[in-house]
Amino acid sequence: MDLISRIGQHFADSAQTKLDAVETLSPLIAQAAETMVASLVGNGKVLACGNGGSAADAQHFAAELVGRFEVERQGLAAIALTTDTSIMTAVGNDYGYNAVFERQVRALGQSGDVLLAISTSGNSPSIIEAINAAHENDLRVVALTGKGGGKMGAMLRDGDIHLCVPSSRTARIQEVHLLTIHCLCDAIDCLLLGVE
Repeated sequence: MDLISRIGQHFADSAQTKLDAVETLSPLIAQAAETMVASLVGNGKVLACGNGGSAADAQHFAAELVGRFEVERQGLAAIALTTDTSIMTAVGNDYGYNAVFERQVRALGQSGDVLLAISTSGNSPSIIEAINAAHENDLRVVALTGKGGGKMGAMLRDGDIHLCVPSSRTARIQEVHLLTIHCLCDAIDCLLLGVE
């Protein structure tokens, strides 16, 4: 086994997946950033959720908004719904794991807020339930998926934004998700601060 060639192929595949996605995703990422900024300047917030690596992405996104991305600015209202172990375990124990984000969206989400819902497959039951709760509470949804978008893609409404990575490989989808999160953060800063 030639590990160096194998590693090189991962780099090449990652770069190609990103290039394949740029034309489709760029206008949608811009639209998602505009949606999030409209919420933030209207005293709203962004709630983010995902499982596994997508949970880490939700936390990364919230950290970049509350802290800063690349330029100094005031903190922006964002909450990762993946971080409170007491809520996660209490809700998971009492209602089942599929309710862990849905309950938080219902408790914390208000009309005008945005839910960033992340699932590489688009089929995560806990994320699907969070989207249902978001729709019922009049939140806009930005869905970050891959593999054709799965069930999440089919349930989105007018006004929601679907950022679906054109790949079926989980690792490649996650790599584009991270780039998308960085693009969102940069675009939000540009819209708020006029960063060049």
